[in-house]
Amino acid sequence: MINEIGFGGGCHWCTEAIFQSLRGVKKVDQGWIRSHPPYDTYSEAARIQYDPEIISLATLIEIHLLTHSSTSNHPLREKYRSAIYTLDEDSKIKSLEILNDLKASDKKDYITRVLPMVEFKLNEEQFLDYYKNQPDAPFCKRYIHPKLKKLRAEYANFTK
Repeated sequence: MINEIGFGGGCHWCTEAIFQSLRGVKKVDQGWIRSHPPYDTYSEAARIQYDPEIISLATLIEIHLLTHSSTSNHPLREKYRSAIYTLDEDSKIKSLEILNDLKASDKKDYITRVLPMVEFKLNEEQFLDYYKNQPDAPFCKRYIHPKLKKLRAEYANFTK
Protein backbone atom coordinates (compact mmCIF):
# COMPACT_ATOMS: atom_id res chain seq x y z
CA MET A 1 0.00 0.00 0.00
CA ILE A 2 1.26 3.49 -0.85
CA ASN A 3 0.34 6.45 1.37
CA GLU A 4 0.49 10.15 0.55
CA ILE A 5 1.38 13.16 2.69
CA GLY A 6 2.69 16.68 2.14
CA PHE A 7 5.51 18.55 3.86
CA GLY A 8 6.32 22.22 3.87
CA GLY A 9 8.81 24.22 5.83
CA GLY A 10 11.70 25.47 3.81
CA CYS A 11 12.46 25.76 0.16
CA HIS A 12 10.67 23.12 -1.90
CA TRP A 13 13.96 22.28 -3.66
CA CYS A 14 15.41 21.28 -0.29
CA THR A 15 12.29 19.37 0.75
CA GLU A 16 12.25 17.54 -2.58
CA ALA A 17 15.93 16.52 -2.29
CA ILE A 18 15.54 15.30 1.30
CA PHE A 19 12.60 13.03 0.56
CA GLN A 20 13.98 11.81 -2.78
CA SER A 21 16.99 10.46 -0.87
CA LEU A 22 14.91 8.16 1.35
CA ARG A 23 14.25 4.46 0.91
CA GLY A 24 10.52 3.78 0.87
CA VAL A 25 9.63 7.12 -0.69
CA LYS A 26 8.20 6.22 -4.07
CA LYS A 27 7.45 9.65 -5.52
CA VAL A 28 8.13 13.28 -4.64
CA ASP A 29 6.24 16.11 -6.33
CA GLN A 30 7.65 19.56 -5.65
CA GLY A 31 5.53 22.67 -5.78
CA TRP A 32 3.01 24.54 -3.65
CA ILE A 33 0.29 23.40 -1.24
CA ARG A 34 -2.57 25.35 0.24
CA SER A 35 -5.00 24.51 3.01
CA HIS A 36 -8.11 26.11 4.50
CA PRO A 37 -8.13 29.71 5.80
CA PRO A 38 -6.09 31.18 7.34
CA TYR A 39 -3.58 28.87 5.57
CA ASP A 40 -5.12 29.12 2.12
CA THR A 41 -2.23 30.89 0.38
CA TYR A 42 0.14 28.62 -1.52
CA SER A 43 3.28 27.71 0.38
CA GLU A 44 6.37 25.92 -0.92
CA ALA A 45 6.07 22.20 -0.21
CA ALA A 46 6.42 18.67 -1.50
CA ARG A 47 3.82 15.94 -1.89
CA ILE A 48 5.22 12.54 -0.94
CA GLN A 49 4.09 9.02 -1.81
CA TYR A 50 5.65 6.43 0.47
CA ASP A 51 5.49 2.77 1.45
CA PRO A 52 4.74 2.55 5.20
CA GLU A 53 6.18 -0.99 5.25
CA ILE A 54 9.61 0.51 4.45
CA ILE A 55 9.47 3.93 6.14
CA SER A 56 6.93 4.99 8.73
CA LEU A 57 5.00 8.22 8.93
CA ALA A 58 6.72 8.87 12.27
CA THR A 59 10.17 8.62 10.64
CA LEU A 60 9.11 10.91 7.80
CA ILE A 61 7.87 13.50 10.29
CA GLU A 62 11.06 13.23 12.39
CA ILE A 63 13.14 13.79 9.25
CA HIS A 64 10.96 16.71 8.21
CA LEU A 65 11.40 18.41 11.59
CA LEU A 66 15.16 17.79 11.50
CA THR A 67 15.72 19.23 8.03
CA HIS A 68 14.06 22.65 8.25
CA SER A 69 13.66 25.42 10.83
CA SER A 70 10.74 23.74 12.56
CA THR A 71 11.02 25.82 15.74
CA SER A 72 11.60 29.23 14.14
CA ASN A 73 8.69 31.53 13.41
CA HIS A 74 10.54 33.80 10.97
CA PRO A 75 8.91 36.48 8.75
CA LEU A 76 8.81 34.25 5.63
CA ARG A 77 6.53 31.63 7.19
CA GLU A 78 3.69 32.32 4.77
CA LYS A 79 5.89 31.34 1.82
CA TYR A 80 7.68 28.63 3.83
CA ARG A 81 4.89 27.37 6.10
CA SER A 82 6.07 24.67 8.50
CA ALA A 83 3.39 22.04 8.00
CA ILE A 84 2.41 18.43 7.58
CA TYR A 85 -0.38 18.28 5.01
CA THR A 86 -2.80 15.38 5.33
CA LEU A 87 -5.37 13.94 2.95
CA ASP A 88 -7.72 12.26 5.40
CA GLU A 89 -8.78 12.22 9.04
CA ASP A 90 -6.75 9.10 9.88
CA SER A 91 -3.44 10.60 8.69
CA LYS A 92 -4.35 13.87 10.45
CA ILE A 93 -4.86 12.09 13.78
CA LYS A 94 -1.67 10.03 13.39
CA SER A 95 0.36 13.10 12.40
CA LEU A 96 -0.92 15.09 15.39
CA GLU A 97 -0.09 12.21 17.76
CA ILE A 98 3.42 11.85 16.31
CA LEU A 99 4.05 15.60 16.43
CA ASN A 100 2.83 15.86 20.03
CA ASP A 101 4.95 12.86 21.09
CA LEU A 102 8.02 14.45 19.46
CA LYS A 103 7.34 17.79 21.18
CA ALA A 104 7.28 15.99 24.52
CA SER A 105 10.31 13.74 23.92
CA ASP A 106 12.48 16.36 22.18
CA LYS A 107 11.39 19.13 24.55
CA LYS A 108 11.14 21.47 21.58
CA ASP A 109 8.42 23.92 20.72
CA TYR A 110 7.77 22.94 17.12
CA ILE A 111 5.72 25.48 15.20
CA THR A 112 4.82 22.87 12.58
CA ARG A 113 1.09 22.59 11.96
CA VAL A 114 -0.95 19.63 10.78
CA LEU A 115 -3.24 20.92 8.03
CA PRO A 116 -5.50 19.42 5.39
CA MET A 117 -4.05 19.46 1.88
CA VAL A 118 -6.73 21.31 -0.07
CA GLU A 119 -4.80 21.77 -3.29
CA PHE A 120 -1.38 20.95 -4.70
CA LYS A 121 0.19 22.79 -7.63
CA LEU A 122 3.25 21.23 -9.30
CA ASN A 123 6.22 23.51 -9.92
CA GLU A 124 7.35 24.39 -13.44
CA GLU A 125 9.11 21.57 -15.29
CA GLN A 126 12.47 23.39 -15.33
CA PHE A 127 12.59 23.42 -11.50
CA LEU A 128 11.58 19.80 -10.87
CA ASP A 129 14.28 17.40 -9.64
CA TYR A 130 16.32 20.51 -8.90
CA TYR A 131 19.04 18.83 -6.85
CA LYS A 132 19.25 15.76 -9.09
CA ASN A 133 19.72 17.95 -12.15
CA GLN A 134 22.23 20.42 -10.72
CA PRO A 135 23.83 19.18 -7.48
CA ASP A 136 26.80 21.53 -7.93
CA ALA A 137 24.68 24.69 -8.19
CA PRO A 138 25.58 27.27 -5.52
CA PHE A 139 22.14 26.94 -3.88
CA CYS A 140 22.54 23.18 -3.59
CA LYS A 141 26.03 23.45 -2.13
CA ARG A 142 24.96 26.06 0.40
CA TYR A 143 21.58 24.69 1.53
CA ILE A 144 20.89 21.15 0.33
CA HIS A 145 24.31 19.53 0.86
CA PRO A 146 24.38 20.33 4.62
CA LYS A 147 20.84 19.01 5.08
CA LEU A 148 21.63 15.78 3.25
CA LYS A 149 24.84 15.38 5.27
CA LYS A 150 22.87 15.76 8.51
CA LEU A 151 20.21 13.36 7.24
CA ARG A 152 22.81 10.69 6.35
CA ALA A 153 24.47 11.09 9.74
CA GLU A 154 21.25 10.70 11.74
CA TYR A 155 19.12 8.48 9.47
CA ALA A 156 21.68 6.47 7.46
CA ASN A 157 19.56 3.32 7.55
CA PHE A 158 16.77 5.14 5.68
CA THR A 159 18.85 6.83 2.97
CA LYS A 160 19.45 5.44 -0.50
